[in-house]
Amino acid sequence: MTELSINSKNLLDADEPENEPREECGVFGVWAPGEDVAKLTYYGLYALQHRGQEAAGIAVADGSQVLVFKDLGLVSQVFDEQTLGAMQGHVAIGHCRYSTTGSTTWENSQPIFRTTAAGTGVALGHNGNLVNTSDLASKARDFGLMDSRRAGGATSDSDVVGALLAHGAADSTIEQAAMELLPTLRGAFCLTFMDEHTLYAARDPHGVRPLCLGRLDRGWVVASETAALDIVGASYVREIEPGELLAIDADGVRSSRFAEATPKGCVFEYVYLARPDSVINGRSVHTTRVEIGRRLAREFPAEGDLVIPVPESGTPAAVGYAQESGIPYGQGLMKNAYVGRTFIQPSQTIRQLGIRLKLNPLKEVIRGKRLVVVDDSIVRGNTQRALIRMLREAGAAEVHVRIASSPVRWPCFYGIDFASPAELIANGTDSEEHLVEGVRHAIGADSLGYISTDEMIAATEQPADNLCAACFTGEYPIELPKETSMGKAVLETMLKNAATGSDVLADNDNVSAIRRP
Repeated sequence: MTELSINSKNLLDADEPENEPREECGVFGVWAPGEDVAKLTYYGLYALQHRGQEAAGIAVADGSQVLVFKDLGLVSQVFDEQTLGAMQGHVAIGHCRYSTTGSTTWENSQPIFRTTAAGTGVALGHNGNLVNTSDLASKARDFGLMDSRRAGGATSDSDVVGALLAHGAADSTIEQAAMELLPTLRGAFCLTFMDEHTLYAARDPHGVRPLCLGRLDRGWVVASETAALDIVGASYVREIEPGELLAIDADGVRSSRFAEATPKGCVFEYVYLARPDSVINGRSVHTTRVEIGRRLAREFPAEGDLVIPVPESGTPAAVGYAQESGIPYGQGLMKNAYVGRTFIQPSQTIRQLGIRLKLNPLKEVIRGKRLVVVDDSIVRGNTQRALIRMLREAGAAEVHVRIASSPVRWPCFYGIDFASPAELIANGTDSEEHLVEGVRHAIGADSLGYISTDEMIAATEQPADNLCAACFTGEYPIELPKETSMGKAVLETMLKNAATGSDVLADNDNVSAIRRP
């Protein structure tokens, strides 16, 4: 007998905010003597704001010192003209953060800064998530780089990497230290780092997260997405290769390989995370999403009068669905562009308004219509349930939901912060048919269809063997350590236990989802 794994307890309060998938970070770097590198970095981060909204920071160097400014908040909240004007130099890196390791504190915002034994500075920004953080932290502690008695210190995998990098540069250059350190990192990482003179960029051997190189008239740019190159007027040169370290200085661009490339790019970048105007590995994100919609229409047709997207991330797939099905496309939902992450917590009365804070139906458009509603993904199901109820109240005759990704069944350990496994509505190993029917019933749709994993991957035009789809399939391309060595609070717990003499590391509710019967 198969037990239904639909987590209906997550739908008891449909007005609770949806825990959407969130990218961990965006990174940017520029080497351009004579240019205003701080402002270029600011605009680059502005283009990458969707990749992290908890904190932002910029580091600038002028050949003699490294200056770092960072704070909690959006890029536009952290920086102003006066601050940027005071950050003069020829090389800079920037970072916008959403945390997957370490809590939301000023200390965990990036770029992180460390001083080498030679008295030089190292600033570093990281996109991704390491799976051997506890091992690296133990090594750092053995070197005396982590103080368990220190309160309020940084507790991120990025800080550990920065500490080890600066330590390794004691008897060598930053470049040589990086070539020794990078092969010891396990997981997903795109790094931008710098000293007083040189910009560096590195990508993990699997290339899980995107990272690209661009050319300015008088310099070079590296960025998480090509959209950031467009914003600052840089021309796209190429992807930074998996397992590659770049060094950019007055002598030009030097490339070194620290590991053999075994590509496993994240398919969810194409589906949801990246900006639609970005290009990843030669494939337009927008074109991919439209193609997903077309394939979704072929796999799961619906009899409807109108195709509407859940804006904004569902829009390209809805366009593709309408094109393929022949059902007219329309805007049935209006989005409030100013509702996002906020430090002002809503009261219970406001929270009960739920999705209405973000979306409002156009009643004259949807009244009496059989709607095909296209969304990018379902995580807990709260948003979809509240949305369907709202559409029915507005007069929709039928609501057929089509999802432009496969069911998210498993947690990501490589840089996406999903809801915990217990909250994932599709978590489990049930048959596809059983799972989909359970979700359909839970959210109250007349019908429900998810695009298959094979069709989703085919839309990217990338070889399936070169992509990571672990959150859909449970097949993790990078070996995971023992369960107690992972989790968002692994370093915080490690430091706490070190202070008390305990050897127990952090418990991680995410790992329960990778136990198979």
